[in-house]
Amino acid sequence: MSLKEKILTDLKDAMRAGDVSKRDTLRLLDSAIKNLEIEKQKREIGLSDEEILEVIGRNVKQRNDSIRQFEEGGRPDLAEKEKIELAILVPYLPTQLSQEEIEVIVKEVIAGTGASNVGDLGKVMGQAMSKLKGQADGNVVREIAKKILEQA
Repeated sequence: MSLKEKILTDLKDAMRAGDVSKRDTLRLLDSAIKNLEIEKQKREIGLSDEEILEVIGRNVKQRNDSIRQFEEGGRPDLAEKEKIELAILVPYLPTQLSQEEIEVIVKEVIAGTGASNVGDLGKVMGQAMSKLKGQADGNVVREIAKKILEQA
């Protein structure tokens, strides 16, 4: 079963169960997937699971940003709604790596690229994110890479 089929199956199950939060969140995700299919002119063949993971990742990042902004703005009610939606979306992503696992991969990339200072951060980030695609948040990877390069 493809990732899109799983999302649609879960959407139907949420509708049958009357789970409004899950239903609405998965409808928004399905809409984002369809919009990208239209944008990439893949409406007939559909997106690959990797492309769908990118859409889910963007939605998760949006929710995390919204949670932070709502909490800073003193709106815990809206932050809680975003947290519920985030909890619905996260299971569709691959398992996230720990800080230690990310550090190991970033160190390998730094050794492979010959990066020696923070000025090489862009080169390191490009290769690290291609290896860690969907398994780590870019901000976390950037902080780890920056810390390692500052120590070099």
